[in-house]
Amino acid sequence: MQGVLTGFAVIAVVIGIGYVLGRRGHLGDDGRTVLTRLAFNVATPALLFTTLAGADLSVVFSERLLVTAAATAATAAVFLTIGVLRGWGAGQLTIGALCSSYVNAGNLGIPIAVYVLGDASLVAPVLLFQQIVVTPLALTVLDLNRPGEPRPLRQRLTTPLRNPMAVASLSGVTVAATGWTVPAPAFEPLTLIGNMSVPAVLLAFGISLRGSGIPARGDNRPAIILSATLKTTVQPLIAVAVGAGVFHLRGAELLDVVVISALPAAQNLFTYASQYRVAEQLARESILLSTVASVPVLITIAAVLG
Repeated sequence: MQGVLTGFAVIAVVIGIGYVLGRRGHLGDDGRTVLTRLAFNVATPALLFTTLAGADLSVVFSERLLVTAAATAATAAVFLTIGVLRGWGAGQLTIGALCSSYVNAGNLGIPIAVYVLGDASLVAPVLLFQQIVVTPLALTVLDLNRPGEPRPLRQRLTTPLRNPMAVASLSGVTVAATGWTVPAPAFEPLTLIGNMSVPAVLLAFGISLRGSGIPARGDNRPAIILSATLKTTVQPLIAVAVGAGVFHLRGAELLDVVVISALPAAQNLFTYASQYRVAEQLARESILLSTVASVPVLITIAAVLG
């Protein structure tokens, strides 16, 4: 329980600082935009590369990853199915599906894994899956649906190769797979730059809350409530069903996958929405609601399965 509260307290403080900065205008009118671009184009790609370059790729074939992939895909599919039936656009469908299933494995998952599960490496499977599979796929969809003239087929096919997040993830996996060690003079600057990612994302998120009012209001209310509900309740329930029913996980192994699945939506999803200027309210308010709602959910899971 201490790990859950510690993780959320850290995030709340940094977001709160961002909110104060936004209220007082210390970073100017473009402060949030600059932080978002910094995170998307520079800091987060550096963080992804340095993290994945040293990852143990054997986790790709672990049961934990299969449970994570199944819970992620099933939860996103529920949102997409309902969204298509309601006639939501591609941008709203993509961001909403991410908010329904993309867990905060980095800045919240790591402290919770340490304090609740006792091993920070337990977030590695979901981190790898999200950054190698989910992120490139989702950002490619957003790229291809940007307004403007239709782009040539060659440009569409190479879209993932021009996205800094996808390039960084694939480069990191390549380094890990080959066993090559990046020289320290090159690796350490990337590590330093990558350390800016989480603070930049959280501060930008906090700035965006200025004047946002009560969440889940307006035309996006159904999508916001649906995605937050799926994230905090449906995804961990699917993880329990798949982990226990299909892979026969018990005890600590089942607790690991369910706790990771119950983490709230990641703040960097707001960065994606802001970068592509699509469904920003949906991303901001769904993340906020799932973060608040996940506190009692994680405490309950730790008490029941722990």
